[in-house]
Amino acid sequence: MINVTKTFFPPLEEYQLQLQRIWDNQWLTNRGELSLELEDKLKKYLNLNHILITNNGTIPLQIALKLLGNGGEIITTPFSYVATTAVIVWENCTPVFVDIHPEYLTIDETKIEAAITDKTTAILATHVFGNPCHVMVIEAIAKKHNLKVIYDAAHCFGVTYKNESIFRYGDVSTCSFHATKLFHTGEGGALFAKDTTLQQQLFYSHNFGHNGPEAFHGLGINAKISELQAAMGLSVFPYMEKIISERKKVVDFYNAHLDFSKLQTLKIRENTQWNYSYYPIILNSEEQLLKVQKVLNGANIFPRRYFYPSLNTIDFVKGTPMPISESIASRVLCLPLYVGLEKSDLEQIVHLINTNIC
Repeated sequence: MINVTKTFFPPLEEYQLQLQRIWDNQWLTNRGELSLELEDKLKKYLNLNHILITNNGTIPLQIALKLLGNGGEIITTPFSYVATTAVIVWENCTPVFVDIHPEYLTIDETKIEAAITDKTTAILATHVFGNPCHVMVIEAIAKKHNLKVIYDAAHCFGVTYKNESIFRYGDVSTCSFHATKLFHTGEGGALFAKDTTLQQQLFYSHNFGHNGPEAFHGLGINAKISELQAAMGLSVFPYMEKIISERKKVVDFYNAHLDFSKLQTLKIRENTQWNYSYYPIILNSEEQLLKVQKVLNGANIFPRRYFYPSLNTIDFVKGTPMPISESIASRVLCLPLYVGLEKSDLEQIVHLINTNIC
């Protein structure tokens, strides 16, 4: 079976060595030795001053919205994973959708200002498949209208834009370390903020609001990563160069052999060093997508309709029509992409796609 992704497992004995440290320390959670070491390694790798690792990739968005959303309208994208919209509703804010760019697939920055009202408090945009939003324009709009900017950068580990980590952009940026991601801790995530005061607020918020063992800074939640998760991260971390280079080979193969006269793929924004996190293809119609999907499934190959459906159409929001997002969501298919995908498998995938599209 060839799935759309496959978790990278480090050698078991290397994970066991990290686990032995936990047993030796007798410390399972509350920012132990392994968690602090992982944060330090990630800061250096990503060239950042601050990082706060968390127990999953959704709770960073919740914390950011709790601090910056203020119960207002949040301008956001309809083309993302459901968590991006769900957290807005969960934190008692109102999602206001803006359609996407048809090639970059990120929020169309030229349409943002028209969606701003006196109730707008923030912009929550997704760097889609690791492809950056037009961060400079969004920053200018936010500054003009006194809005906060939160980036859902779940797919962006290792991505740089204009030679800076993509996590440096926005008031708050978030990442996911889920098992399906480029770098992972099994479950996990991270929060990033440039402003030191805001970074401190994020820290307090992720630990029940504690300001020392017997005092409280304010409202908080439990978003702390465990030492067991940190152990996985420390075991995966030494293989990042291999993971990225192996995924690049898969992407290069698709780029060289798919028939782009009959389909399109993601256009990477200029000045971006991408991380090869996903490989979406966009078919000419939903009917064509369903045909290709059926053929691939018949060969025990399982791509994923991702992102689908367009989030403005889901039941718990009342979104207005988003024609580009709805069209892309009905025609996009993410192809298998992971370390260990054999060339013969890639040849079969490409052959089945090229011979079944019109």
